[in-house]
Amino acid sequence: MLTSATAQSPDFLNPEIPPELPVLDVPVIVASDETLEGYGCLVEDYENFPIEIVTWPTSGTRKVDEGTGNQGGTAEGIFEFWWEGDVLWGRNNAVEDTYVLGWSRDPEEANSKVATREQDQVLLWHANYHPDGGQLFYSLDGTPFMVPLALPGDDVQPEDFVSFYCDGTKGLYIHPNIWHEGVFPIGSEGRFYDRQGKVHARISVNFAEEFGMLLKVPLIAP
Repeated sequence: MLTSATAQSPDFLNPEIPPELPVLDVPVIVASDETLEGYGCLVEDYENFPIEIVTWPTSGTRKVDEGTGNQGGTAEGIFEFWWEGDVLWGRNNAVEDTYVLGWSRDPEEANSKVATREQDQVLLWHANYHPDGGQLFYSLDGTPFMVPLALPGDDVQPEDFVSFYCDGTKGLYIHPNIWHEGVFPIGSEGRFYDRQGKVHARISVNFAEEFGMLLKVPLIAP
């Protein structure tokens, strides 16, 4: 197993996944302010919800001057998710990034043009967190969605992840340092309003590379 210090920066468009990896089922929890405690909260007024911005860390013993180190503000845009055959894609227009998020079946058998099985699960290879700020997702078309999350810590393990089911009537806000991937629509596609820290620092875990497994996130309402 690679440690976080030795893991390589992932290629989000062409992830290299070894064949026949075992999968770990991620448990599902219905999202509420109570179940999301420590992770974030549900949001109704997404246009006015405040995003936490974290003050830039110091490299020595002197403190950051008050009122500085947190002036980068936020970026916002539409986060799009869609299936192409057995492959789930995401495009974060707020930061102009595109990703392969996962597959509905073993990546070695996945077809990028035609769906060969139901799109009722995602085999997830990667997650990340943002140390500079929180992140807000709000479904613009009322699509229900799943969000795999884990609490902060660079020693994160696959077993630490749980998947929160959101019915699409409210948005989801996650605190800085919360492990996540994109949000996964329950359906063929979804459009989400996204607002997050503009610095967009990203720290990754690659489940395939570091742990020799993929996480299986169901896309079925509990």
